[in-house]
Amino acid sequence: MRQGRHRRMPMSLLRLFCDFDGRIGLRAFWAGSIAVAVAMFAVQRVAPALLDRSNAQFVIAFANAFALFPLAALAAKRAVDRGGSSLFGILLVCAIVLPEQARPLLSIGWRPSLEAIVTIAWVVALIDLGLMPSARSDEPALAAAPAGAKAAE
Repeated sequence: MRQGRHRRMPMSLLRLFCDFDGRIGLRAFWAGSIAVAVAMFAVQRVAPALLDRSNAQFVIAFANAFALFPLAALAAKRAVDRGGSSLFGILLVCAIVLPEQARPLLSIGWRPSLEAIVTIAWVVALIDLGLMPSARSDEPALAAAPAGAKAAE
């Protein structure tokens, strides 16, 4: 291996979807998000064909709830890569998903407000996590410089 070049090991799928530590770039974020969406879509199409209606609804609800964890893990890692806190990514996923759970509990007058919250959270997540470049610096020369080196010049 050449000196000065850092080789990053690829992240395992288990760590990508289940671990809240680390960073991922745009490519890994979108690939993971698409994989979760395809898996959810497959469950929503296959469960009704294999099971009766009540069991299919239970399986679909469980799969949708289970998908929150990998989506939150992806958002948390991407938020850290953007220079923010992992809590920001988790809160964005909660702001997208949880208002839908409150819909049956609220009167019809509050429903547009819930839809606005979800829409704003989607837009923020799309722009900040899905479109913006990484905030990290991969240049080894900058990372290797001592903290007081610039002040001495």
